[in-house]
Amino acid sequence: MFHWLRDHNRTEARKRSFPAEWEEFVRKNVIHYSLLEDAERAELQAMMQVFLEEKEWEGCGGLELNDEIRVTIAAQACLLQLGLPHDYYRNVETILIYPSTVVPPERRVGVFERVDGPLEPDTPILGQAFAQGPVILVWDAVLHGARHPEQGHNVVYHEFAHKLDMLDGSADGTPPLADREQLDEWVAVCSREFLRLRSLAENGHKTFLDSYGAKNEAEFFAVATEEFFDRPLALQQHAPDLYRVLSDYYLQDPAARVNRTRTVKEE
Repeated sequence: MFHWLRDHNRTEARKRSFPAEWEEFVRKNVIHYSLLEDAERAELQAMMQVFLEEKEWEGCGGLELNDEIRVTIAAQACLLQLGLPHDYYRNVETILIYPSTVVPPERRVGVFERVDGPLEPDTPILGQAFAQGPVILVWDAVLHGARHPEQGHNVVYHEFAHKLDMLDGSADGTPPLADREQLDEWVAVCSREFLRLRSLAENGHKTFLDSYGAKNEAEFFAVATEEFFDRPLALQQHAPDLYRVLSDYYLQDPAARVNRTRTVKEE
């Protein structure tokens, strides 16, 4: 009964007319939106209607939530799943948004958690994703990243990539994949690129991917996702195999979108 009601509500939400004001927010704030074809844009809008309705949204640190904030975040989160079979981020219930850089509260050790070393110190963050908890985002970082993809930093892509990674129960840099062949190719390419990034970062060399991706495999996937959507042509040039496995996973080709848009403008 619950699933029938949920599916019914989703169908109804997807049928609703997308508000003109929301369209204006997305066009103004999310640069990637202009690269989509009409069918992709229509599907993204339908996904957003469900996402916006099902998730709990909470403004924190004095932030007063409004439609622009919610719609800008939803557009970017849903873009990641645009080509994927999905369940509207079933592992995301709540999204907490702060106005600016935030220091999260001290993490308490769980009753059954084993601690082999000191907990990470409290440090300012722009976003955070918890396996069994909310997504935390900072609005000024969200807006800047969405409007400036050329910089290759997008906190929404980063944190929701973590949530995709966590769908199989662990944050290990490998989201659920279609089959064994795709998994083998993913492991081979991503392991090689991760180790290359780590080696370059440890030796003080300049890297195309953000060196934060060298921290561990989960952060590598999140950082690579940012580049895949924000600077696809550059990623394709610097790491063609990585671009290919990400394209095979997301079932999207952002580089082709950029090239198509450039061709249209030249004509």
